[in-house]
Amino acid sequence: MMAVAAAQKNREMFAIKKSYSIENGYPSRRRSLVDDARFETLVVKQTKQTVLEEARNKANDESLEECILQAEEHIPAEQNVELQDEQPNLENLPMENEYVPVEEEDVEIEQEQSHQQSQSQSQEAAGEEPTKNDYGLTEDEILLANAACSSPEAEAEMQSAALVVRLKEGISSLGRILKAIETFHGQVQHVESRQSRVEGVGHDVLIKLDMTRGNLLQLIRSLRQSGSFSSMNLLAENNISVKAPWFPKHASELDNCNHLMTKYEPDLDMNHPGFADKVYRQRRKEIAEIAFAYKYGDPIPYIAYTDVEVKTWRSVFKTVQDLAPKHACAEYRAAFQKLQDEQIFVDHRLPQLQEMSDFLRKNTGFSLRPAAGLLTARDFLASLAFRIFQSTQYVRHVNSPYHTPEPDSIHELLGHMPLLADPSFAQFSQEIGLASLGASDEEIEKLSTVYWFTVEFGLCKEHGQIKAYGAGLLSSYGELLHAISDKCEHRAFEPASTAVQPYQDQEYQPIYYVAESFEDAKDKFRRWVSTMSRPFEVRFNPHTERVEVLDSVDKLETLVHQMNTEILHLTNAIHKLKRPF
Repeated sequence: MMAVAAAQKNREMFAIKKSYSIENGYPSRRRSLVDDARFETLVVKQTKQTVLEEARNKANDESLEECILQAEEHIPAEQNVELQDEQPNLENLPMENEYVPVEEEDVEIEQEQSHQQSQSQSQEAAGEEPTKNDYGLTEDEILLANAACSSPEAEAEMQSAALVVRLKEGISSLGRILKAIETFHGQVQHVESRQSRVEGVGHDVLIKLDMTRGNLLQLIRSLRQSGSFSSMNLLAENNISVKAPWFPKHASELDNCNHLMTKYEPDLDMNHPGFADKVYRQRRKEIAEIAFAYKYGDPIPYIAYTDVEVKTWRSVFKTVQDLAPKHACAEYRAAFQKLQDEQIFVDHRLPQLQEMSDFLRKNTGFSLRPAAGLLTARDFLASLAFRIFQSTQYVRHVNSPYHTPEPDSIHELLGHMPLLADPSFAQFSQEIGLASLGASDEEIEKLSTVYWFTVEFGLCKEHGQIKAYGAGLLSSYGELLHAISDKCEHRAFEPASTAVQPYQDQEYQPIYYVAESFEDAKDKFRRWVSTMSRPFEVRFNPHTERVEVLDSVDKLETLVHQMNTEILHLTNAIHKLKRPF
């Protein structure tokens, strides 16, 4: 088996499939969404480094052997490339400029040059022979190889790529590269060159092309084996970079977004109120298995709650019912009353997720799907992009009815569901989810922090008074009273500063962020998201339940046409309303 495949066996693009738990290093007392994201970043980074090192160590012996053999099957034997013996053919080259300085490419080329020179010098000083980079694998290439080898269809998929090649023998070598691209059935989209700043190298050439993944890997290997080129690097990709994390494109793919953060579990943590309760632990396992078995399109399973669980619900429900009129925001109060009117919120039984999901879909288009426990930050936020909230179905232990450090159905139902029935808040929640798709690990941490200080512990202004809208406050009366008191600091909500604010999850928060309104929070959030490094935009199509990546002119033109149609309908409606009777 080839090196990369062996190194990444049973992994999904540097992701950890097993749950994070205290057995593999997660501190059991840290249990918030933000710390989940930070720990996830650390583990992914460590795993990624291990995978890269394994692949690079084996590259000299087995560099992409299996992928190369697969690629060769698609190329006739008589078309094998002999770059050393090819005569350059410079006629009709698709050169736009002999020398065109490009700022971004300059910076990346110089960074690569600096890295290679410093590495070579340090090896020479140590009496070692400098490493020949031509046969090494870059991170981009390992990611590309992983994608290509996942299936025959993936290998044959067209890939847009950018290559930077440094020519030893001057610009005349360019003809050989273009011939090789033609041999591997690639299409050149753009070529530009400049005089190289690297000693001993004639020109640096940037080539943007389209080619199947398998053939692209074979092309890279062929170019690296030629003595005419100082180096060859897969610099980046057009559209979505190969470095962009996988994210679901359709609501059905949320079946793959159910990785758990298992660190404060009754089976693992002796401080958990259910640690010594065998009946409670068994009950949790049964409900978790029901959630694990759920698939997209299934009806949400019915849970027959016990008398003890209903008693716990009743205690918390009555407390929230007493405090909400005075301390909750108007949007929460309105939705809470509507849920009572429809007999979903009653004290003698727990609402079922299916009836709550039907209620949300009717009011804001949100729906629910069962979750077995606390999800990883990336998986949880991704579901919000589809207007889907992943909710637990188990109930906190009866000995701790008014506080739980982990999500349970009472927290979800009383804390989150009423505001998900409000159109403005639902839109805000979805925009956080959309911003998380394809975001870097560092940006997931920031988005998790924003989520923490808004959706979980947010405050807002209402007629000059401070009201709560965060689910963590509305389902925990102790912290609710603390948050609206003068014992903590209130700051205006600004996403850029909120995203990097340290938080407290062992005690009450010392700082809470106050939004002027949901609309104001959304406007500020949108402006902040526009500064993120993600090289593409996404939108959710509610008709197909699909997230669309806006990475081409055709897609944008289609979207503009749809928007023009909607604007026409709105304009006609305004004209009709203005007509005299």
